[in-house]
Amino acid sequence: MLAPRLRPARTTGLLSATAVAAGLISAAPALAVAGPEAPAGQYKSIVKLNIGDEANSRACTATLVDANWIVTAASCFAGTPGTSVPAGKPALKSMATLSDGRAVEVVDLVPRTDRDLVLARLATAATGLPWTRLAPAAPAAGTDLTAAGFGRTKTEWVPDKLHTGTFTTNASDTGSITITGKGTDVLCKGDTGGPLLNAAGQLVGVNSRSWQGGCLGTVTTETRTGAISARADNLSVWSAEVRSLTAGWKTEAVVQAGTSLYQGIRLEDGSWTGFTDVQSKAGNIGGVRSATVAGINGDTHVVALGSNGRIYHTIRKADGTWGTFGDVGAEAGVLSNVTQVSAVSTGSEMQVVAVSNGKVFHTVRRANGTWAPFGDVASVSSPMSGVTSIATANTGGELQVIAITGGKAYHTLRTTAGHWSVWGDVAQAAGATGPITSVAMAGMGSTAHIVLATDNGTRQYHAVRLGTGGWSTFKELTAHLGNITVKSVGAAGVDRDVEIAFTTSDNRVVHTSRNTAGAIFTNPVTVPTIQGIAATPLGSIALAGTL
Repeated sequence: MLAPRLRPARTTGLLSATAVAAGLISAAPALAVAGPEAPAGQYKSIVKLNIGDEANSRACTATLVDANWIVTAASCFAGTPGTSVPAGKPALKSMATLSDGRAVEVVDLVPRTDRDLVLARLATAATGLPWTRLAPAAPAAGTDLTAAGFGRTKTEWVPDKLHTGTFTTNASDTGSITITGKGTDVLCKGDTGGPLLNAAGQLVGVNSRSWQGGCLGTVTTETRTGAISARADNLSVWSAEVRSLTAGWKTEAVVQAGTSLYQGIRLEDGSWTGFTDVQSKAGNIGGVRSATVAGINGDTHVVALGSNGRIYHTIRKADGTWGTFGDVGAEAGVLSNVTQVSAVSTGSEMQVVAVSNGKVFHTVRRANGTWAPFGDVASVSSPMSGVTSIATANTGGELQVIAITGGKAYHTLRTTAGHWSVWGDVAQAAGATGPITSVAMAGMGSTAHIVLATDNGTRQYHAVRLGTGGWSTFKELTAHLGNITVKSVGAAGVDRDVEIAFTTSDNRVVHTSRNTAGAIFTNPVTVPTIQGIAATPLGSIALAGTL
């Protein structure tokens, strides 16, 4: 059980007209850390908040969790202390002073209803500053933590410097953590919302209430240094979902599992949202066999192959709302025995390639929402049959296509004028591999990155088709990725990186990325628990980038 309700702080002005007064709700006094001054430059992600006008203002502390969002205590933004904080624009003008001195207005609030915590969006991105990641778990009892804040200390009413203190974890429940200051360290009035950090510098909680024993202005008989913080470690998925609605580069993923299809987003900081059942949002099409995804501006276009063999399309808008699945065959023509689809955007259009009876067919969804009829690519390129896997990429408006037949990769492209090249044997240009079972492509400028899974998924390769038409040699990724057996590969160009993900035989999604500037692959990571995906086994995966 957590400690009883701690003494509320008064909300009247305590300082001169040029200073800030503590702003808080009655159950959540504003806090600051009465400990040593933080070393210069050590906590660059911590932000000072000023809320309200000069005559009736309050001060709080917050923490950057990405370039656009800070996390702090919801009570900081209460129009009247003790009232709830609605989502949307703050009731009082709120300015965040970043560690580099920039002052940025807070323009949007997304509060939690179960704890004193809010995500607040900045009017302009805090570029060039580090972010603080949420901790993966709550601290165990007895763990030492660091709190930081700009507020009142034992001797100063309104210090300009960030101070820190060390606190010991007492206990935690779903929404809160109780802590006690070590030595004379204590949380004081003046700085609600400061971060509570673990030894790795990750955000465990947001400081909310304190006994304020020993703080300047507190009666001398009060000696308790206990406090309560709102837990932040168990809000990773919620935080990512809120932040995913902000404009900026994101990696959109669709994963087929059983007969269901799930959509999730990887943000710029590497965190993932939970995965949403697409049919629950866009309509039940009777099950999904595989799917592909394309990004057009901030919208995510999902093209799914239904269990009935028909192709369907829907759009997840940038604001998170979904359209209803529509039958592509009704507009572009019905294909029989479809086994796979692949899609990619070229400007405001979407190119869709499907495998039907082992042959490759192509259509375009135009910017106005209409569809061109499906056409047999062999009739405009060269003969191609027995196709088992397909992948697409956009390179400067040209559509790049890889088809797998007989375990080998073949390549063609469609120019911006609509002309197709003949199919070419990729092995002759990039080197031979074992039998290919899955393929993905990602466009990056004028180059196309190709990722393969071969030898029943036990080996993985990467190569680049250059803008000049030449190829790099396939480089094996198996040593980098570790001992995994790949079922499906997805890839997409997202900003300056090629994002790559695999579904594996042990039902994981493994992610890595390649920086195009340094040609360096990041260490592979397992996407955390694939939140929201209930069905197994995992099947196909596809990626796309959105802004």
